[in-house]
Amino acid sequence: MPYPITDPRQFLTSLFLSAVRVADPLRVVAPYLPPRPKGRLVVIGAGKASARMAEAVEKHYGPCEGLVITRYGYARECEGIEIVEAAHPVPDAAGETATRHMIERVSSLGPNDLVLALISGGGSALLCAPIDGVSLNDKIELNQKLLSSGAPIGDMNIVRKHLSRVKGGQLAAACYPAQLLTLMISDVPGDDPAMIASGPTVGDTSTAQDAFDILDRYNIKLSDHLRRAIAKSSQVIAPDHPKLQTTKNQIVAAPSMSLSEAARIATDANCEIRELGDAIEGEARNIGQSQAKMAMSLQSHVNKTGKPLILLSGGECTVTRRGDGIGGPNAEFVLATAITLNGHPNIHVIAADTDGVDGAAEVAGAYAGPETLAYASKHKMDPKLALANNNAHGFFAKVGGQIITGPTLTNVNDFRAILICPS
Repeated sequence: MPYPITDPRQFLTSLFLSAVRVADPLRVVAPYLPPRPKGRLVVIGAGKASARMAEAVEKHYGPCEGLVITRYGYARECEGIEIVEAAHPVPDAAGETATRHMIERVSSLGPNDLVLALISGGGSALLCAPIDGVSLNDKIELNQKLLSSGAPIGDMNIVRKHLSRVKGGQLAAACYPAQLLTLMISDVPGDDPAMIASGPTVGDTSTAQDAFDILDRYNIKLSDHLRRAIAKSSQVIAPDHPKLQTTKNQIVAAPSMSLSEAARIATDANCEIRELGDAIEGEARNIGQSQAKMAMSLQSHVNKTGKPLILLSGGECTVTRRGDGIGGPNAEFVLATAITLNGHPNIHVIAADTDGVDGAAEVAGAYAGPETLAYASKHKMDPKLALANNNAHGFFAKVGGQIITGPTLTNVNDFRAILICPS
């Protein structure tokens, strides 16, 4: 081959893994840690990366006191910080109990104390503290409906804020009058701190009516008592509230950082790069079809230059549940792309979530190449039927296209790359 990519799947997988490594909390947290305060240092946090962030904090300071909530399987050994595992993406009793204990830990601190909050994607489900009149089962049912609706993460988080006692700046208010520094790893398009884990330490301006508008837009039906609870909700903390004046929020890793690292490595391999953006949202299958068409339109350009070209993108696609499959957005993106490419001989695609979990599946994502549909046909598998049933994970399990990493201990959203090789 006139270029150094001899194994496209291995090459694309290496780009994905490089995007994960550059966002490792052990690499990104320490530069943002302040000197120890005169008073107490209490570490709290929630998210898929929060335990690894806590590990980085103790590597810097030594043993610390505090409590961090992470997803089952994502815990790390810490000397002083208590690590609690709970459920994601749908909350459970372990998360609710741990959140209550977290609030208790920070409620008696003074102005000479420092709370260090470690927040990453997944924290919205892990920080579970329903408002009065709302049960854990109510929160579970609502989260299941939101996750199946096709709503983007920003809209889902607005609804969640108005049923919570910690989201929308309320955790920060609980820490007052202590100083509060929040270090965030972003998994949301646009890196809005108020949307990362539903912004527990960030002021919010959304209203109950905003939540109702989102529920109506995505045809999400709630019981009367939940609608009454949202209507009475005035819990979110305004950005200019006095209890937020001792708060600072800092993003330490974001999707753009990971895409830039992948672009650097691909450029070193003599590839041309086109970055489509790190904040792409929309229905996964529609984005896949669109990017596949773009890739095919660039084939003549690639043939002229003789250099492979890679389309890189990030963000968070969504899935509207239509069938009975698991419905991971990265796997759906790859399946829709493969169907549109229809066995194109020179185009390969990968999409995976940097946290190692695509939707509710313990699978990071999927790969498809020119041979994928032919292999499926030989084994009497229908890719279009799999897509219609939201069964992309099942499809790629059978064709050997799954990308499985296990817990990555970070979370900077989805990674997508389409490789176009010269004919």
